[in-house]
Amino acid sequence: MFFTYLRRELRRRRKAALVVASGLALGIALVIVVTSVSAGMSKAQDKVLQSLYGLGTDMTVTKAAASQSSGAAQRPRFNFDANDEDSDKEQSSDRVLVQGFQTLASSTVAKVGAQSGVSDAVGGLSLQVVKVSGEFRRGQFKQDGNSGSRQGGGAPGGGAPQGRVEGGGADFDVNSYSVYGTDVTEPALGPLTSSRITKGRTFKASETNAQVLVADASYAKEKKLALGDTVTVKSVKFKVIGIATPDSGDAAANLYMPLKRAQTLSDSKNKVTTIYVKAADSQKIDAVKSAIQKNIGGTTVTTSADLADTVSGSLSTASDLAAGVGKWLSVAVLVAAFLVAGLLTSSAVSRRVREFGTLKALGWRSGRVTRQVVGEALVNGLVGGALGIALGLAGAYVVTAISPTLQAQLGSGAGGGGGFGGGPGGGGPGRQQAAKTLEVALTAPVGLGTIAVAVGLAVAGGLIAGAFGGWRASRLRPADALRRVA
Repeated sequence: MFFTYLRRELRRRRKAALVVASGLALGIALVIVVTSVSAGMSKAQDKVLQSLYGLGTDMTVTKAAASQSSGAAQRPRFNFDANDEDSDKEQSSDRVLVQGFQTLASSTVAKVGAQSGVSDAVGGLSLQVVKVSGEFRRGQFKQDGNSGSRQGGGAPGGGAPQGRVEGGGADFDVNSYSVYGTDVTEPALGPLTSSRITKGRTFKASETNAQVLVADASYAKEKKLALGDTVTVKSVKFKVIGIATPDSGDAAANLYMPLKRAQTLSDSKNKVTTIYVKAADSQKIDAVKSAIQKNIGGTTVTTSADLADTVSGSLSTASDLAAGVGKWLSVAVLVAAFLVAGLLTSSAVSRRVREFGTLKALGWRSGRVTRQVVGEALVNGLVGGALGIALGLAGAYVVTAISPTLQAQLGSGAGGGGGFGGGPGGGGPGRQQAAKTLEVALTAPVGLGTIAVAVGLAVAGGLIAGAFGGWRASRLRPADALRRVA
């Protein structure tokens, strides 16, 4: 009887039911679109951060910031000879510098790994190689008059020549690139995990002190490096065994080599610039951070959430809009839709006074009438939910199909605070790339959780509308129907 009457009434009042369902559908669709776009923002932001610190990293540990003056005395110096023997001959000199000049003892890695809540910890050394190469050119002495030219020396007969030196000078080129020393025995953590080996292979666990390296794909293309080629760093030749392509954003470094080799090149034996930490429980990252800061002095701990705060550009702006204005707009539209649905249902009950009064006169109790009204409103809500899910999925599909490009940039705080990008003053892999603008395509993924929320909202909307109408219906009396008939 209940379902028969419900089906008949919904069919008879399908226009009014469609209006109620459409209002709920718009609110639910907006919630789905905003939620999916927010998820896309988070996914895009994760891509930006992963390009700096790699997959699986929950936080990094670096040395606490030192005063600005402490690094001034460590500026690189290049010494070249400029005598006759070296004239017109190419000279070169390179310096391997620790980025930021801030290092931690390798033993700190074990201390961090022993902290409660830490699943794994691995150290890395970020370096900057500055190579200066070129030659001095000897000048030519030009005598006055028609006596011609001759090099250097005095004139015949001991007299001082009259003339001037022309030409000469120096022509030197400066080449700078980044190198990251990775712990080859711990391949699951660190910046290299955010890149895929597209040619060759990655490091073997036995190559802790081998003269091999992996080159970033963009850098290899720029320098025309191929598998098997050699790269000379501080007079040491390294063989290219692999080419790595970043999954997103820029690479953390131009070249990757075993950590022990990087420590030797930079005279940083048993030193690291960054410790990459994976927490045992992603829900307890703040507790792990506090434990490390409390138990290991002189360090700065930065989580992915800390670094995310430094992301600027259109990605950050759009994320703020989606999280702020978008969500509040969704709530406002949803509340309005619920109220409109409730008022329309209540108004429909008012127009059915004679019908409900007659049913009561025939023996229907108030509870039965209320359940009938709530049932109709709930069906309207489910229909609105289905329409809303369809509209929401269509909106999310359009966003994904268009894939608008957003720009993301890490502010100076990423380097100054010892974040994932490295230690103070830029001491870590990815510091050079942190100053660049990265472009990320926006998608709008819709998860099962979002669909479940939409269904819940549909049910809630139907119940709210039914509560309005049911409360109104329960107050009707059979006498009202008799007066309307008369």
